[in-house]
Formats: sequence, C-alpha cells, structure tokens
Amino acid sequence: MKRRLLSISLIILLLSVIFTSCASGHKELINNGEVTIPEELENKIDEDGIYSSPEEVAEYIHLYGKLPQNFITKKEAMDLGWDNEKGNLWDVTDRTSIGGDSFGNREGLLPKSDGRKYYECDVNYEGGYRGAERIVYSNDGLIFYTNDHYKSFEKLY
Repeated sequence: MKRRLLSISLIILLLSVIFTSCASGHKELINNGEVTIPEELENKIDEDGIYSSPEEVAEYIHLYGKLPQNFITKKEAMDLGWDNEKGNLWDVTDRTSIGGDSFGNREGLLPKSDGRKYYECDVNYEGGYRGAERIVYSNDGLIFYTNDHYKSFEKLY
C-alpha cells in the first residue's frame, strides 16, 4: 500500500513539474493580455539597416512599405554622376543600389488592379553593371522577384 501511495505521489509530482514548466513558458508569450514575441523569433530586419538580398529587401518592403536607405532612384544616381553605360554607380555613391523607379508591367505578367502601381529595385547588386535580378513591388503590398530581367516572376508577398 505504501509503495502504491509513493508511486502515485511521484507521478503527481512529475506531472505538476511538467505542467508548471509549460505554463511558465506561456507567461513569457502572454503578458497582461498582450502577446510578446520571443527574442529568437523577433524580426531581424531593422528599419535603419542596409539590405541587398531578395529575401531581405522583400521583407523590408513588406514590413516598412518603402525601400531600405541604401537605394536611390535612377535620377538621383544620375544627379550624382552615375552613367549606366560605365557601370560606375559605386564610384559615385556610397555603395547604393538602384531602386524606387516605376515599373510599367507592359508585358502584363503581373496582376493588374485599378490604382495599382509597380516599382522596381535591383537586388544582389555588388557594384559595376546592373544585373538581371530585381524586386518588383506594388503600392498595395504585392512583392515579386525576377532573376531574368522581367521574363518571369516569383511572388514573395
């Protein structure tokens, strides 16, 4: 009888430890009715950051509704002395990329909607001549990636 009572007590103790541990984990997530995201899951895209990869730039646009600070329009670049035929963007800027100009969607490969406007930006740019990789994003939250200079698109958001 004592053995059985001891076994039941140990099981109850073990279960209470398990449930208490699980509950304390949830206290970190829910605080006064507000959900708090654990640090390891927090977004690593900083509004003041500099980004070039398609994934990072797309997430930045998705989060902040604008391009990162390391992008300038073609006109801004030309005003600084950029000549596309020379591939000298990094010679006349502080390692910026081209972005923010209108994209016409003339081929009609992207979804159309009243009032929708598309913009483009270079991604994975490493100086010199511009490559084929672009992010094309809309004023209403759509974000696409092309690695073949607008021949095909992958929807990211």
